[in-house]
Amino acid sequence: MTEPALLPRPQLRRLLRQARRALTPAQQREAAHGLYRQLAQHPLFRRARHIALYLPNDGEIDPRLLLRAAQRRGKSTYLPVLSPWPRTKMVFQRIRPGEKLRPNRFRILEPHVSIARQRKVWALDLVLLPLVGFDDAGGRLGMGGGFYDRSLAYLARRKQWRKPTLLGLAHECQKVERLAQASWDVPLQGTVSDKRWYVAR
Repeated sequence: MTEPALLPRPQLRRLLRQARRALTPAQQREAAHGLYRQLAQHPLFRRARHIALYLPNDGEIDPRLLLRAAQRRGKSTYLPVLSPWPRTKMVFQRIRPGEKLRPNRFRILEPHVSIARQRKVWALDLVLLPLVGFDDAGGRLGMGGGFYDRSLAYLARRKQWRKPTLLGLAHECQKVERLAQASWDVPLQGTVSDKRWYVAR
């Protein structure tokens, strides 16, 4: 890809989505195992008690091996759930092994809404985010809906914050040289691909 960071966001998003969707099922499985090897024994993952993940969609790298590992180790795991109202809101809800899921309006599986099992984002230890593109400075290009940015907007108002740690998860092919960041973008502390870590400088 030639100078992808110079492309307008919609065009860049389209190119990077095509790149991850072009991966074969075997490549996706290999990437999921690579991601697991990068993260499963890392102190950030091992120390975290409350971890939010996502279920893969549209060619996203698959973190379900990490989800199952966290549950086996007795950690509390959470998935994003879209709020019926306001429709722009997203919350994090605890999920248990074997729980029945249903597709949301974007056809992404999520648990049935249960306010009692939801946790405030600032009370999570680690949030593993999906993304379309990333750079090594903590920049993240999402799908364009702004759900994560709105959920994490409070972080911009705190000069020093400790929780949660925000890590993007990605295929190596989703990396670009530099992403232009909008004022509402919430920077990541790093991104983990199936090949390596990119810690924001």
